[in-house]
Parts: sequence; structure tokens; C-alpha cells
Amino acid sequence: MDTHKKLVLGIFGFGVVGEGLYKVLHQTPSLNATIKKVCIKHPNKKRDAPADLFTVNKEILLNDNEINIIVELIDDADAAYEIVKTAFANGKSVVSANKKMIAEHLPELLELSQEAEKSFLYEAACCASIPVIRNLEEYYDNDLLHSINAVVNGSTNYILTKMFEEKLSFKDALIQAQQLGFAESNPTLDVEGFDALNKWTFLLTHSYGILPKKEEIVFTGIQNITSEDALQADKKDCVTKLVASAKKLKNGKVAAFVLPQFVKKDDPLAFVKDEYNGVVIESSFADKQFFYGKGAGSFPTASAVLSDISALRYDYKYEYKKLYHQQQNELTNDFYVRTYVAFTDWGHVRKDDFESIEEWHSNDRSNYLIGIIHFEKLRESDWWKKNGVSLILIADPIIESLDVAKLKKRSLELAGVAGKYSLS
Repeated sequence: MDTHKKLVLGIFGFGVVGEGLYKVLHQTPSLNATIKKVCIKHPNKKRDAPADLFTVNKEILLNDNEINIIVELIDDADAAYEIVKTAFANGKSVVSANKKMIAEHLPELLELSQEAEKSFLYEAACCASIPVIRNLEEYYDNDLLHSINAVVNGSTNYILTKMFEEKLSFKDALIQAQQLGFAESNPTLDVEGFDALNKWTFLLTHSYGILPKKEEIVFTGIQNITSEDALQADKKDCVTKLVASAKKLKNGKVAAFVLPQFVKKDDPLAFVKDEYNGVVIESSFADKQFFYGKGAGSFPTASAVLSDISALRYDYKYEYKKLYHQQQNELTNDFYVRTYVAFTDWGHVRKDDFESIEEWHSNDRSNYLIGIIHFEKLRESDWWKKNGVSLILIADPIIESLDVAKLKKRSLELAGVAGKYSLS
């Protein structure tokens, strides 16, 4: 361990985060870290740094023996993977903020970093300023970790906040988010849940020692949520959030998904507004703990990158104890969830998928039902993502087992009214 170890950085990318890192490094001289070279894509773009710092030739950084840390901050996941692979092959540690690359290549990246005996750190890839990965690595044994629920995408959270608090339409809230720089001009990755899914894949690794493929996790975004849904949430004393959830069930398996949820107004995640992120971890002895902070932006993300660079003074590595040294966990879809489903046409709802329908409503303005559905039904089909159907889980949605006889009795009692709506 060498607290005076000289850190020589080669940085890929000088966008919002790269420039933020450049600025914060100049304000932390005690770190003993210097930027030797920055690889960029567009050499003629004006930048607030000396011109001789920049190059378009990635090999200059990757083959420089003096550079001992590659900091990867680019958008292109495929290009980033090639950069990181070469960095490890050349004996360099890597700090990354590329959640898509990590989500798609984590098993290979772990193998490469172990072969090179170098660190691979990526706190900035999820929740920016919140040190959630380090805390999951160091403080929560998976046998004691009951659940983790998180708002991990600031763009969607900003949109939902404006829809709920200012009664904006989805379209108007999205435009506002784009104008403020919280959402991209093409917002699909955020709005349809892909960004949150990417982050959740590797947070599951650090939470429960699972290395899931993205296609194993049921997810959607907020693309079909309407102002009427926000009104219904309010009536139920809830707010709507896009929540990434994982819970260890009584059978020892893990339920995990990324779906919109009605969150009770006294839940910590209800207080996560605008572009902020929040994580609630529940464990056996510590009960619930709440982490809150900015989930995006130049300095918040740069602060997480800086923290990882600082940890490399001590040659810090993620140990992945839950993945390598404990009994393996596995994902399961064998549980039930309580859902709110809104739609324009009853024909768009696959009513036979429901174990029971507890409530339904129909008028000129809206149609919705509340019912219990086996989670495997959501994985098997996508009717709940199409035709403007809005599916939102009800607060504390997971039900591990059902009294089927009781549900059938209730369904029979309601069948007369249900038939009126083609529900029986």
C-alpha cells in the first residue's frame, strides 16, 4: 500500500464528465494524480484546456508505459470495451463510467482484470455521486441483505416529478427535461428503461453475486405513463417512480426487475425528486438505510470517478465476495405482483394472465384495473408494454404465495360485474 503512489492518467473522452474531472483534479493536488493525455474524437472542438493535452490517437495512451490508469468516459460501449481490453493487456488499471459496456461485458471484464492483476472500478457508472457499489461491496453480506430498491435514472425521475407535482403531460415534462440537459435529444434509452436496466445488471452482482444477462431481467420504462396515472397514484397516497428492485425471497432465490411503481408517500424513494437518485437497502440488522444524491451531471459524476482514482493509491479492487466466495444466488420469476394496469381498450389487456382482479374502473377519461399476476406472465409476454398500456406495480408489490381458493371465490363474487367489461 502506497499512499504516495504517483497516479498518471490517460483519459478517453472530454465531454461533461471528462471536463468535470479535469477541473476537480486541479482542485485536489494532494491526490498526486496527473493527466498525461486525453484522447478525443473531434480535435477542432474548442476546449477549456491546453491543446497539447489532447490527441485523437488512442494508441498513444494505451502504449505509454508511464500511464498507469486509463479513465474511460466515452459514450460508445463497443469502442470502450476495446479500449479497456487493451488497457488490461498493457498492464493498466481502469476506471470507467460506461454502464452499457459493463452491463454487456462484465464477465469478460472481470476475467481480463484478474489475468492482468489490475483494478477495474466503476462507481461513476451508477448513481454518480452516491457510493452505492463500494457500500454493497464492503458492508452488506448477501445473506443479510433483504432487499434493494433504487431510483437510478435521473431523466425519468425528473419527468415523473414534473408530471406528479406540476401536473405536466408526459410530453411537456420530457421537453423540459431535454431543455435542461437532463434528457437526451433521443431519450429512448432513458425513457424506455434501458439505462436503468444496464445499471441494475451490475448492481445485482454487487448486491447478490449474480451475473445476469440483460434479457433475463423484466423491465420497462415510463413511456406509457399518463397524467391520469399520476392522479390515480395521488388518490392512493402514492407517487410514481421508475424503481429498480431486488429482493431475496424465503426460498433463497432473488426476485429482480426494473418497473414503474406506486411508491407510498412516506417511503424514502418518494423524496427522491427531479434529477436525483436514491437507494434504499434493507438488511437483517441495520434495517433500512437510504442513500441519496445527484445521479448525473458533470461534478457529481466526476466526484465518483475521482473517488475511484483515489482508491487506486491503495491498489483497491472490488473483491466480488458474493460472486466468488459465497453460495451462488439465482434469479427467479416464481412469485406474484400486485399491479395497476391502465389502457384505452379492454381488448389490449390479457385478462387470463391475472390470478385475480381486485378493482376496475371505466369512464370516458380512463380505464384501469388492479390485479395480481404471476411474474412469469410478464416475462413471457409484452402486451403490457404495447398499445399504450401502462403497467405500474403497487407499493410493496411482491407476493411470494397466494391463497388461490380465496382468490377464486372473490373472482366469482365479482364475475357478474366483470362480465360487463369483458373481464370474466
